[in-house]
Amino acid sequence: MRRLPRWVAYASTQVNNYMTDTERLLILNMIEDVGSIRTRCLLEYFGSLSKVFEAGEDELKRVKKIGSLIAPKIVQGIREIDLNKELKLIKRHNVKVITFIDEDYPVSLKNIHDPPVVLYVKGEILPEDDIAIAIVGSRKASFYGMQTAERLGYELASRGVTIVSGMARGIDSSAHRGALKANKRTIAVLGSGLANIYPEEHIILAEEISSKGAVISEFAMETIPDRGNFPKRNRIISGLSKGVVVVEAAQKSGALITADCALEQGKEVFAVPGKVDSLTSKGTNGLIKQGAKLAETVDDVLEDLNLKNHPCPGSGLRPDPGQGWYGTKLDKTESIVYNLLSSDPQHIDEVSDVTGLGISEISKTLLNLELRKLVKQLPGKNYVKA
Repeated sequence: MRRLPRWVAYASTQVNNYMTDTERLLILNMIEDVGSIRTRCLLEYFGSLSKVFEAGEDELKRVKKIGSLIAPKIVQGIREIDLNKELKLIKRHNVKVITFIDEDYPVSLKNIHDPPVVLYVKGEILPEDDIAIAIVGSRKASFYGMQTAERLGYELASRGVTIVSGMARGIDSSAHRGALKANKRTIAVLGSGLANIYPEEHIILAEEISSKGAVISEFAMETIPDRGNFPKRNRIISGLSKGVVVVEAAQKSGALITADCALEQGKEVFAVPGKVDSLTSKGTNGLIKQGAKLAETVDDVLEDLNLKNHPCPGSGLRPDPGQGWYGTKLDKTESIVYNLLSSDPQHIDEVSDVTGLGISEISKTLLNLELRKLVKQLPGKNYVKA
């Protein structure tokens, strides 16, 4: 590799002298193929981050796990990465940076094999987030799956549990919304930078999550949602959590990668059983066959994790007979109609036949339930619980 002119090396040293360790770690985090394991090797070898930044390529090559392939990338990255641009983006988006050498770095993540070097945090990570459970599943979820994820998120959050997920379409976003409806904490772990929220339609959801918890990423601010980022971020979802609940997942699903990460980290894995003929139940039913704990109610999860004593207004995934999911009091007719409905669509005529009520009264009742967001109308005058 071409040797740098002496004045360039001198200028780099002067810049290094004015940098903080957080800024140095931001740069190392942005260098391809470095990561936390190699960063720790560098720290162990040199004793400080400032000495890492002063080292030449030949000396870097001698560090364990660095070698001749990674050393030139480090030298080039230190010289060329535009730190000022990254710092401006961090300030513009009101993001906090926590590094793995900081005291407020989550203890749960420090204990995993490959903890992220840097966490970009929009919102706050609090000590109470130590009691967290991940809810993950298919992006192409069924209505039943999304309904179940939201209910789980709501009831677990109501018991003081922080809900962790990946803010993806389908199960993930439903779990976050459940926690938000309970007005409790939730954390979203992204596979892109915080200046590049993905999916784009969840920008408002990300703002809501950051106001009640945190949206976090290990990736630089403008990182695109590259396919390879999502399996990588799954170790953070499981790492932050006491256990992982998989609601719906196909046989080849990112949610199953999160389950694998949890098992590697010594965490419990739970699965919600699904219909045997559903493609998005193949993965969850397969997990149960392999020994994952079956989760039908929140109590199944809390008991296994010794969290049963957390206060909760509800007792499981099923609503009380006179109430909607979020404590909404129903009159007699509303209660009859609501408890008749399920996640399987039912036509208004069928509801009328079973209840013995007239179409006009059923229509009025369903409209009232829909306005209170307890029932959802599907095409063709079909209705399901919402």
